[in-house]
Amino acid sequence: MNTETLSRVPVALTIAGSDSGGGAGIQADLRTFAFHCVHGTSAITCVTAQNTLGVTRVDAIPPEAVAAQIQAVVEDIGVQAAKTGMLLNQEIIATVAQQVEALGINNLVVDPVMVSRTGAQLIDDDAVKTLREQLIPKAAMITPNKYEAQILSGFPINTLDDMRAAAQVIHRNLKAKAVLVKGGGLQGNVRGVDIWFDGQNLETLTTQQVDTKNTHGTGCTLSAAIASNLAKGQDLLPAVKQAKQYVTTALTYSLNIGQGQGPVGHFFSLLN
Repeated sequence: MNTETLSRVPVALTIAGSDSGGGAGIQADLRTFAFHCVHGTSAITCVTAQNTLGVTRVDAIPPEAVAAQIQAVVEDIGVQAAKTGMLLNQEIIATVAQQVEALGINNLVVDPVMVSRTGAQLIDDDAVKTLREQLIPKAAMITPNKYEAQILSGFPINTLDDMRAAAQVIHRNLKAKAVLVKGGGLQGNVRGVDIWFDGQNLETLTTQQVDTKNTHGTGCTLSAAIASNLAKGQDLLPAVKQAKQYVTTALTYSLNIGQGQGPVGHFFSLLN
């Protein structure tokens, strides 16, 4: 067996929070990397106490510790792609942006975890400002949900046309290479329809709808799947399309665990 050949696997880095319930955050990201045959590394930004019913406690990791984790991974192992999730506060966001610049991290997917799918703002206005000004311009792409896209674009989103307009405004104003506005917060037959814009191509991306309440970790899984595909050398739009299909199938096999909202089923490929 040629162990040198086996070691030449793509590497992806998740910079995100820990979910004690295992449904989202770095736990979902690392599972997603693994099922894309990508070696997963991590820099933990915060530790949460949560389960399928909700979050009961959040503790931030010191920014210096976040920086040290990123540096340790990149300087020794190297990464072909990275993604960010919950960065929690202004100091951590600024630190991550500095490390991305200093270490030359490419193929960065920013999941701008600012607002939950129910519309609750998760980080304060100063953190949002730092995310907009320092981190998003360094991203290969960003994946805002409806509510995050409303904040980043500055206008309400209720229709696909609103999403298309928001994607173009965000791309123009925030300088990310590409924008994927996610339609999970919409209703009816447009729920789950996403809008892609890279400065030239404006596309409507659809997959079949899955009727399940167990959707915890969907956004984390999507951005991690995109980063996995980028680490394997795919271009942005094919990476997104394949990631959407992965998430759709994971939703089909979502896990009915706990008393609340269960997670998507990352390991469907192992099931009979």
